[in-house]
Amino acid sequence: MAHPGIEELVARFQSARQSGDIARPSEEQIRLHRELVEACPAFTQNVLFLAWLLQRRLWTAEDDGQGPEQAFAEVQRLLEQAVQGSYRSAPALVELGFFLDTYRNSSHEAAKLYEEAAANALETLKDAWWGLIRYWNAERTKETLEKALRLGELAETLFPDSSEIIEEMATTRQYAAQEGLLKPEQS
Repeated sequence: MAHPGIEELVARFQSARQSGDIARPSEEQIRLHRELVEACPAFTQNVLFLAWLLQRRLWTAEDDGQGPEQAFAEVQRLLEQAVQGSYRSAPALVELGFFLDTYRNSSHEAAKLYEEAAANALETLKDAWWGLIRYWNAERTKETLEKALRLGELAETLFPDSSEIIEEMATTRQYAAQEGLLKPEQS
């Protein structure tokens, strides 16, 4: 059996999401998301969404006399799978941290996950800001250089040791001085 393509995965994910009310997940909706996890366990968005639905169901379920441990174990397994499948992405780490902190009383372990998520997110933010500043420098209009100067000021404050930001901002200041946005001594 061939692995489903990305278009099919996204279509199945959207169909599963729309098959019920996310505020009160239905058995059909959960079944469809579970089938998608079986078809592609590395489709992290679906794995995270299924874990979220199962948690949502736990929040809204009435006590049926059976302990929720089996459901908690499934949610934790899914979240750990999402962390691994996403190469430890910030959103997956945060979700696992939240679960461990809220349901497993593991705030110390959650804090480590939150720290890792924050570091990953900051690295992504630095790269995104560097890319924007580069793009605005390449556009080299008064408006884009003004944007680059504003964002660059914040980027230099948050990432003072980033050689990429430092170098790109040197270019921004040079261009801004040429456009009369900065005095030559400011560039």
